[in-house]
Parts: sequence; structure tokens; C-alpha cells
Amino acid sequence: MSEEEKLEARSFDVSSDYDASAIELLSGLEGVRKRPGMYIGSTNLTGLHHLVWEIVDNAVDEAVNGYGKKITVTLHKNGSLTVEDEGRGIPVDIHQKTGIPAVQLIYTALHAGGKFNSKAYQVSGGLHGVGATVTNALSEWLKVRVYLKGKIYEISFKDGGKLDEPLKEVGETRKHGTTVTFKPDPAIFPNTRFSYETISSRLEEKSYLLAGVRFVLIDENTGVKREFYCEHGLREYVQSLVKEKTPIGQVIDFTGEYNGIRVEVAMQWCSQDYNENIYSYANDVRTADGGSHETGFKQGLTKTLNDWAQSSGLIKNGNSLEGSDIREGLTAVISVKVPEGKLEYEGQTKGKLGTPEALPALTSLISSRFSYYLNEHRDFGVDLVKKCEASREAREAARKAREVARGTRKKQPEMIISDKLAAAHSRDYQENELFIVEGDSAGGSAKSARDRSHQAILPLRGKPLNTYGLPISKVTENLEFSTLIQTINAGVGPDFNVEDSHYGKIIIMTDADTDGAHIQALLLTFFYNFMKPLIDKGMVYVARPPLYCVYKKSDTRKHIYCWGEEELNVAREKIGAGYGIKRYKGLGEMNPSQLAETTMSKATRQLLRVEIEDPLALEKKMSILMGKDSAPRWDWIQENVRFVVEDEFASILKGEK
Repeated sequence: MSEEEKLEARSFDVSSDYDASAIELLSGLEGVRKRPGMYIGSTNLTGLHHLVWEIVDNAVDEAVNGYGKKITVTLHKNGSLTVEDEGRGIPVDIHQKTGIPAVQLIYTALHAGGKFNSKAYQVSGGLHGVGATVTNALSEWLKVRVYLKGKIYEISFKDGGKLDEPLKEVGETRKHGTTVTFKPDPAIFPNTRFSYETISSRLEEKSYLLAGVRFVLIDENTGVKREFYCEHGLREYVQSLVKEKTPIGQVIDFTGEYNGIRVEVAMQWCSQDYNENIYSYANDVRTADGGSHETGFKQGLTKTLNDWAQSSGLIKNGNSLEGSDIREGLTAVISVKVPEGKLEYEGQTKGKLGTPEALPALTSLISSRFSYYLNEHRDFGVDLVKKCEASREAREAARKAREVARGTRKKQPEMIISDKLAAAHSRDYQENELFIVEGDSAGGSAKSARDRSHQAILPLRGKPLNTYGLPISKVTENLEFSTLIQTINAGVGPDFNVEDSHYGKIIIMTDADTDGAHIQALLLTFFYNFMKPLIDKGMVYVARPPLYCVYKKSDTRKHIYCWGEEELNVAREKIGAGYGIKRYKGLGEMNPSQLAETTMSKATRQLLRVEIEDPLALEKKMSILMGKDSAPRWDWIQENVRFVVEDEFASILKGEK
């Protein structure tokens, strides 16, 4: 055998370790517990709340189909949560094929439920029949109480979906519906504490989507109770999203039906808003990644406005407006109700609608209803076309300026943007990172700690300007933001082009204190209002410097960095007797090697990517925390901020050995 043949034989030598015994068959709900991310996206707070949404969406499906007008969510002191609806009640009779009660089947078997049967649900947000089962599988315990045909039934599970108490009749009632109480499993979730604000925002969102259905949220920990009820649906939703902005005209809303798909649209343009804000839903489930309904809406909007503008003599043939120019400053909410059999999502978390019929449903509605609206409101149509033309002119002027700059740059040295900027040496912009750093002291450490080839450092001179509600002219006049705009080199506001960014990551690196948090908020407000595509593309991050360093007093080379109280306690145990604790109150307290190791090195750092998960909550919090009116800000602080007299770190030091 030649050497080449021997090498090939060795390359394809099948190890005896890999045989049938290596194939693991997961039964029941073991697969869900083994790979929870496949079903709920992650085990962080987003995944934790996904358990709530699955149960709430089941209650919503009852209401959408005309069963019940009230849904109540209660947060209990023991960390559990209850969802109660006034629907028909989950069936409790024996399922013929399995020989077990239907309610038990729904909560213990994947792909079991009424969502597959159009007789049970004409419209539902569910598709795979795994929602209730997954919540049960990832819970420490779960209890179901059913009010059905004058009887009350109960069944309970524990330890990730194992039957605890079988179904039994426990009383009589005049009520109807289902009540589900569950406690997330701490073995699955690092943090099992539900966020009242997160759930409150989601229920408020649902109230806009289900006009006439009342949502109630009760927190037994604080005694706070909120109710959400809406009569005018998406119109009120859009009004809530733009209330701090300067609108152009009124909210425009349409409803219609196409091939069995019910469509609702509400939209409004705002001046001094350079973002495109489109929020879409399919069967009342947020489709954060868009899909066929969003595509149909955009296509219909672009064609309809261009056709109307040309027929009205406002633009000439061949000089059409681009979709991006039309959608600049637009806030729109799209909701489709797709019947059973046509509903298609891409992925279990239902982030993108795949139903092909939704595209013509939207283009048809917009074509017929929006063109009629423009004919009936000609003055608005003329103003809108002028706004779109101004957007186009700004975009084209910015493009030409960038082309000139690129051509000039080949012949001349690169412009010095700021004497404080330590630029990255590489021109591989996608790999480059811009650290926006608080103060000169931290800036000096960061410049020494950085990877010069791909990391740039821009120290701030004091706190940035609050850009919430400001016109773009005021923003570009500000020294700090004009420097940041030039550094990123992709324009700003209407002429911002994310593809031109000189950095693949924008990283906000501030001290871990209240001033640092304020600076983060001010910078994120700017990016959201004037460079939102950076956030949409996942290019904006917040650095996580450590809060503590636990070290051996006799040998400081032995040390552990900690980002929270739990890590601190573990580190103290690991270091053992004779430890010391250093609390980092600012980035400048770390030397360059420490800053590199903990916060800047790609191999060891922790970054938080900025994402917009809940548009309604974001708009409300920005208006409260960044707006000019101080009264709602004070109310929010009183309700959400806990003040303590004693420095918490001082209490930790009391235990120092």
C-alpha cells in the first residue's frame, strides 16, 4: 500500500466508539429540556417570557375566535404566574387514539392541540401545537384548571412536565374558560423573575390588536393592577407610537379581506423622523422579521403613491419615487388574520410570516384603499409627495458627496476627524470596531489596551446632548455628535447609509454607574433617532466592564473578575481565605491590560447587543425618560427605582476575610 493510500485509510478509519449505542433517543419532553433554545429562542429573559406568551397567545386565540372578552395575568409572590381566560375551556374528555384526557395530551405531547383543526379555530397564532407543551416542559410545576359545562376540573404536572395529579373533577361552576399557573424551572433559566413592565407592554400591545378585549395585569408583589382596553384598534396603536412626534396629516387606517385573509393597516407620516417604523403581526403574533405581509405592504405603497403622483401630474414618468424615500418618517402597523391551512411561519418563534397569499392581500388593499384616500385628501397627497421628493434629493446629494469623497480620498491623505480619535489601521471596515468611551482617563487606558489594527477609540468630552425631539440641524451643530457622525462616515438622518459605515461594531463603553448609564441612554437615543439602521442590523453594542475583582492578598496574580453579585460570591469561595475585593467605579481604575482582558479583547469580553424587541415599550420609555415633560419621568422613577441609604458594596465588604 502506498503512503497516499495509507493516509487515506487512516482518514476514513471509523472509530468503534461511534455505533448504535451512541445514538440517543429522547422521549417525551426530554428534547425540549435538552435543547430549549430550539423552542423558545434562548434561556435568557427573552426566552423566559416566551413561556408567558405561549399561554397568553392560547387565551388570545380563544378571544379572536369569539370566545371570551377578558384575559387576566397575575404575578404571584412565589415566582409563579397565572393566565386566566373566558374561553370555551380545554376539552377534558378522553382522546380516542391515546386513551388519556385531551387536556393532559395538550400539555405533554408535542404537536398536539386544536390549532390543526379549522373547526376548532378559524384563526390562531399557533401552528405547531407545541406552545403549552413547551411551557410545561420548562416549568418546575404547572397546574391547569378548566371551567367547562358547569364543572371544574384540575390537573397538575411537575419536574418538567411529569404528571403530578391526574385530571379530576373538583367542583361546580357557572364560569367557562381555562386557568394556567406555572413556575419556571431554575434548572433551565438563570433568572426566573418575570418583568412586570415587559408583560404590561405586551398586554397593552395585544389590546390594540384585539379591540374590545380587556386585558388585566395584577402584581401581587406590589399590589399594582393595570387594565388595557381599546375600542379603535390599530388607529390607537399608531397614535400611541407617534404621540411625541410631529405628524403629517391624520392616522390613515384600512380594513379589508382577500381570499379569506383579513387585513388591517394603520399608518402615519411624521416630520423630523428619518426612520421607517413598520410593525407587523400575523394572527396577533408579532412578526419581528417581517414576511410576505410586510413585502406586500411596501410594494403596494410604492406603486400606489407613484401611480397617483404621476396621474396627478406631480411627478413625471420615469422619475418614480423609491420605496425608501416614501417610507421615510412612516410609522405603520400591519395585522393579518390568516385562516387555518394557510398560516406559515418561518421558525417556531414565529418571527417571519411565510404565507404567500398575504402578499397580494396587502397589495390589493393598499392599491384600492390608499389611492381612494389620496383622491379624497389631495392636499395631504401633495404634501406627502413633496416630502418624498425632498427625501430623494437629500439621499442623492448624500450619495454624490460620498462618491466625491471616495474619489478624493484616493488622492489625498485621510482627513483627521478628531484629535481625540485613535483610528483603526485596517480598511476592512466590517471587522473594525469603534469604542465610544467616557472621558479622557478611560480613553487613555482604552487606547493602550486596544487592538490597533481593528479597534478605534473615541473619548467623549462630557455628557452628550439629549437628541430626543431635536431637529437634525441642532444635532449636527453639536461638537460631540458631529465628530461621531464624521467618524462613522455613513451620513446621518435621511442620508444615513449603513453600508458606508467604517465600523462593523459600534461599542458604547462607559463606567458602571449612574452617569455611565445616562451616557448610554443619550447615545442610544441618538442612534435610534438618526442612525437606526445600525441597531436594526445588530451593529450597536454596550460593553460590560466587570464590577469587582476578587484577589488573593498574598498573591495578586490569583484573581477573578465578577460582573454580578452571584459571581462575586462564587469567586470568594474559589479564592478562599485571605481574599480582597476591588470595586471598579470607573473604567479609568483599570490598567490597560486589565481593560483589555475584561472588556475589549474579543476572546474574553462580554458585549450586549442592542435590539428593539418591543417597539411600544421603547417609544413609551423614551418619551418618559428622555422627553421634556418631567412629571411622567418622576412618576416612573417613583414606581420603578429603589433607593437605598447604605452602599450595597459596603455591606459586601463587611464579610471580607
